[in-house]
Amino acid sequence: MISNKHKILDAILEQGMLPLFYQDSEAGSVEILRSLYKSGVRVFEYTNRGKSALPNFKKLKEVRDAEMPDLYLGIGTIKTPADAHAFIEAGTDFIVAPIVNPAVAEIANKIGMLWIPGCMTPTEINVAQEHKAMLIKIFPANILGPEFISSIKDLFAGQLFMPTGGVEINADNLKTWFKAGVCAVGMGSKLISKEVMSKGLYEELEENTKLALDLIQKSK
Repeated sequence: MISNKHKILDAILEQGMLPLFYQDSEAGSVEILRSLYKSGVRVFEYTNRGKSALPNFKKLKEVRDAEMPDLYLGIGTIKTPADAHAFIEAGTDFIVAPIVNPAVAEIANKIGMLWIPGCMTPTEINVAQEHKAMLIKIFPANILGPEFISSIKDLFAGQLFMPTGGVEINADNLKTWFKAGVCAVGMGSKLISKEVMSKGLYEELEENTKLALDLIQKSK
């Protein structure tokens, strides 16, 4: 039997993109989630980047359970055991982090939950592997670039990498990343921009998400 951890990982690989954002507004967060879902997104990361993250996440979980039962809902920017416990209790399906914290890895591994740590150096990647990271986020990707993946992928044969930060909704940019050896891309403000959030441009978000998903499938 395939574990939930493997099902979620497979969903990320199939989708080829992990959309992520945070917004103070509960209503706005819900509408963005609905827009992403309408566009074909089936695995998504809300980020723990503000005071309303936990209550908003709980609301998103309610909406997900009522309207989108086939959506995997994860939480990002989890740096401490306390945050990990709080969002696990709130019902997160997986955990994403900008750093490697072995204590968070231990919590996730103990309950069989997918943990996606962020790494910037070969040493961090090695530590993440020692703590059973199946998928590693390369962050910040706009600083490291596709050449970093090309340079280190042979050192970590078989490891799955996902760049996050600065990935563009652009065929050439996406092809460069996938050619370098990534399995998926994290897509934040380049997809869910401040303007989309502040002005409620949900139809524009739907169209851009559909475009991104299509370009990614063609880039793999």
